[in-house]
Amino acid sequence: MKILAIRLHNLASLAGEHVIDFSAGPLADSGLFAITGPTGAGKSTLLDALCLALYGNTPRLRQAPSRDSLAPDVGDERLTTADPRTLLRRGTASGYAEVDFVGRDGARYRARWSVRRARNRPDGRLQAVEQALIELPGERVLASQKRDFERLLPQRLGLNFDQFTRAVLLAQSEFSAFLKADDNARSELLERLTDTGIYSRISIAAYQRAKQAAERVREVEARLDGEPPAEPAERVALEDAARDADRDWQAIQQREKALHAEQAWLDQEYSLRAAWQRAERESAASEDEWRALGATRRTLERLETLAAKRHDFHERDRLARQADELGARLAEVQTRRQASDARQAEQDRAFQAADASLAAARQAQREAQREAQLSFDELGRPLRDLTFCVVDLETTGGSAAHGAMITEIGAVKVRGGEVLGEFQTLVNPHTTI
Repeated sequence: MKILAIRLHNLASLAGEHVIDFSAGPLADSGLFAITGPTGAGKSTLLDALCLALYGNTPRLRQAPSRDSLAPDVGDERLTTADPRTLLRRGTASGYAEVDFVGRDGARYRARWSVRRARNRPDGRLQAVEQALIELPGERVLASQKRDFERLLPQRLGLNFDQFTRAVLLAQSEFSAFLKADDNARSELLERLTDTGIYSRISIAAYQRAKQAAERVREVEARLDGEPPAEPAERVALEDAARDADRDWQAIQQREKALHAEQAWLDQEYSLRAAWQRAERESAASEDEWRALGATRRTLERLETLAAKRHDFHERDRLARQADELGARLAEVQTRRQASDARQAEQDRAFQAADASLAAARQAQREAQREAQLSFDELGRPLRDLTFCVVDLETTGGSAAHGAMITEIGAVKVRGGEVLGEFQTLVNPHTTI
């Protein structure tokens, strides 16, 4: 079993879609890596997504001390704290978890867990969980019902939920669960992990054969106990048969040792063959990568050839950038100059129009003055023959509307530039003049 990729959407503290591809770099090239981050960053959510996709549950939900307590959902709905649907992020309408993996049969599969709310609205009621097991790369659906999924997934993966969370994904504070498991459980788990179940079957078969042989020996011994002593000739024959049987037994033991040695040799051959096949794959991958990097190598070779001219290229780039900057500044200056010329032209046109309007107004004024100005004969009686009376009033200040009153009156009568009389008096503001 090998995990190839994890995909999740709107689960717990991780909003939106997230993809972790273990079959591509840099994770594919790392033998060991850590998931780190501050509290609430989503470290446990990644592991929850892995368990949800494979088994529809997570260790921290299954082992929660208050798993039977209720938690509020939208509206009047209530969910138990152990319900995996509580991992759907608040305020979202749907979420899912997907895991691509290589099964114990060497084939690739995809396990998917998804949940949504009614009408795909964040305030909708939570619907039932959907699970599917898909065969890759053809994406043939092997199971879309929960019962079929729970039956097929452990067969393809090779581990059930308890075995997976004890050997592959150890939950927080549960590291000792594997060590504290009883011998039978730990033995079964190790056989599944190392694919050594064949040795258990060989051991069982050997035990059955040894048991049957021991039963036959007991039967023979029982018959011997009930029979009289054999005759000397018969006894000699039986002893010869016993020696022959002992030689056969020793030969069988030698054969067993030879078979064990052959088995060890075959195991070594299998390991070497697997290492050779792995080396071939890595060699082919390296050759493909070498060919893929051919263009890069040629580029590097050309760059090495041009390394001596590197300073000239840098200087050329610097001058090009400087020229671009100067060109941009020149273009900006030209643009500003064109705008200034356009404004100046507009101002010139406005000045010319204003000057023309002023000239026309002055001409009209002169014409109006000529038309309005009368001769002394046309004026009639001369102003010097008229009598003028100039009156000056002193008040308390302000306007008449706000209660201002006259306090003093002065007057002078003039005709032909000669003062004919003067008048001046104080006035009681509270009496009528």
